[in-house]
Amino acid sequence: MPNAFITGAAGFIGENTAREFIEHGWHVFALVHRKASPFLAEMADSGRVTLIRGDLKNFDEIERNLTQATNERQAKLDVIAHCAGRASDVGRRSEFRQVNFESVKNLCEMTSRMDVGRFVFISTTDVYGMRDFNGESENELPLINNARNPYPEYKIAAEEWIKKTLPPERFSIIRPAAVWGVGDPTLTPRIVSFLKSSPYIIHFGKWLGQNRWPLAHVSNVAAGIYLAGAMSEAAGQAINVLDSEITTIDDFYRMIASIYLPEKKLRSVTLPMWLGKMLGAAISTISNVLNLDHPVADPSLYALYSVSRNLDFGNGQMVRLFERAGHRAITREEGLEQLRYQRF
Repeated sequence: MPNAFITGAAGFIGENTAREFIEHGWHVFALVHRKASPFLAEMADSGRVTLIRGDLKNFDEIERNLTQATNERQAKLDVIAHCAGRASDVGRRSEFRQVNFESVKNLCEMTSRMDVGRFVFISTTDVYGMRDFNGESENELPLINNARNPYPEYKIAAEEWIKKTLPPERFSIIRPAAVWGVGDPTLTPRIVSFLKSSPYIIHFGKWLGQNRWPLAHVSNVAAGIYLAGAMSEAAGQAINVLDSEITTIDDFYRMIASIYLPEKKLRSVTLPMWLGKMLGAAISTISNVLNLDHPVADPSLYALYSVSRNLDFGNGQMVRLFERAGHRAITREEGLEQLRYQRF
């Protein structure tokens, strides 16, 4: 039986990734920081998951616990999938560096020491910068942090470290766009909270809400991570994971509103970008000083850049990988149907 070590296994992406590996017959060593989810606890009771306790800031403890667990099962790790990380548009740079970069350095070293077959790093399409795109592929785009934000800064640094320290056959990089789906603890609730308090869908800048908002259903992200670890074709590749359907930012707000606020009539308005920057700068400054996980209000400056740019990347490598594996991606309508029945 092949074995995978998944960090952040109790999180949104991590738990769906654990499900994907388990469904394909793998044993999962699941790193949990505080509390295992009901699913992971159930799988641990059934013997399909081994829970590993630890904090990425104390890596010696993680490696000690993981080594003990693999020795007890006489198991060799085939894949490390690094789903843990700080995914936020606010916070102190030191926090992003510790969780999103230093942890990657430690895991790269452990990949070599434990002779792990493949290290899969979950990055983000934010590494391309906050600007307008026109369907370019992964191989056509340079990595740039033009928003001067520590989230893409340390994702870029981590990608570069991986490429420098591991041979191509030992790593794959997955770059999800905006991850959504049942169980989303951040993006969807944040939009619902805003729409509950506002009679308008508010946009900023020249696109008037018609710019692409690149969605990545969590099931497609989990499948991409699994295939990146299991398939030789993914070795040494950086793969965008995003849904093929074009969804504008206004479309997405209205899709979410139709499910969670079906009785509410919303109009779209567009405000000038300079006003958004003033609001975003103030909100971001306060949130960063307090080192919050989420901004005190919307929009933060980074979120403003994100929702006001045409983030239209290609997903050709994902499509080809799925085709080779005989895997069918979840469609946008299927994802919405799941939300209608299960919500958060």
